[in-house]
Amino acid sequence: MKSFRANEIRNWSADEIYKKLDDSYQELFNLRFQTAFGQLKDTTFPKKIRKNIARMKTVLNERKNSN
Repeated sequence: MKSFRANEIRNWSADEIYKKLDDSYQELFNLRFQTAFGQLKDTTFPKKIRKNIARMKTVLNERKNSN
């Protein structure tokens, strides 16, 4: 998965953010299994996914609080 910038995420619709958020959670879940079984080659990948999740949640909270 690609790293997203907050400005890029702000241009997405709420439905699109929720869809990508669900995909990110699923990918993070799968990466945990790969880590447990020693199959993960890039160990920084879960951190990147968590940061993307945090960015998406931040944008959603900004929208919620601005209304």
